[in-house]
Amino acid sequence: MTDLFLSIIASTGLFVIFKYFQRHQINTLHAIVVNYFTAALVGYLTFSGDVSVYSIIEAPWFKGVIILGFLFISVFNVMGLTSQQHGLSVASVSGKMSVIIPILFSVIFYQEALSLIQIIGILIALCSVYLTATKTKGSVITSHNLLLPLLLFMGSGVIDTTLKYLEKTAVSKDNVAVFSATIFLWAGILGVGLSLLLSKKQKISLNLKTVIGGLVLGVVNYFSLYYLIRAFQFRGIESSAIFTINNVGIVGLTTVLGLLLFKEKLSASNWLGITLAVIAIALVSLF
Repeated sequence: MTDLFLSIIASTGLFVIFKYFQRHQINTLHAIVVNYFTAALVGYLTFSGDVSVYSIIEAPWFKGVIILGFLFISVFNVMGLTSQQHGLSVASVSGKMSVIIPILFSVIFYQEALSLIQIIGILIALCSVYLTATKTKGSVITSHNLLLPLLLFMGSGVIDTTLKYLEKTAVSKDNVAVFSATIFLWAGILGVGLSLLLSKKQKISLNLKTVIGGLVLGVVNYFSLYYLIRAFQFRGIESSAIFTINNVGIVGLTTVLGLLLFKEKLSASNWLGITLAVIAIALVSLF
């Protein structure tokens, strides 16, 4: 349970850090690149075994790491933009409602049964994302506000599904650190490539603020993943319960911090969406 609690704290910290990036005008993409190399370094330093390029390439989880690295750099940028443009509560609900996707994956590919209550939970979840993410202008809902939250919802779900699959089939408890570090390293390499590709439109600026922001983000990011995988490997609790506690905890904590630290204002529909999100996570995961 300690691993799960620490994962919730670290994951919530990611949303808060992105919000501070906006306040201090830190380039999100460049800080994310620094973050991934920092997270990789932390992972390799905390790994107690021997690390070599050959052992990593030959590891059964290496192909999965290539996919995850691409997803990490993409979804992390979407998370940053969602936190900055829509607020912490919207970003956390959109990301954490993604618990639906790994559950649907289990139903489709492992023929696991989906109860009526879970189906109801999925429908409630879709409503909650819509209510939490949309902002009203008069009586008209501006639907373009849904793009980033929906991308975050889908991307986070695919990441959760892939992580759980690899943890179950390929990653031993002793290799959590090097597995996590390799994901971050590959994401960092892809981030450098993306930065160079965009450098014609957006000049690369690694100033002190960007570097410090990336370093802090990297340490927090590494431990958010490390402790989540460790929590999955605790056999005393079902993974569905882990997902539930983790996701509800992050949604609740980010909402509170958004109100306290950044004075975010939520409409009645936003509050209804957050409430429905907690209910939906519980219905889908526990039943």
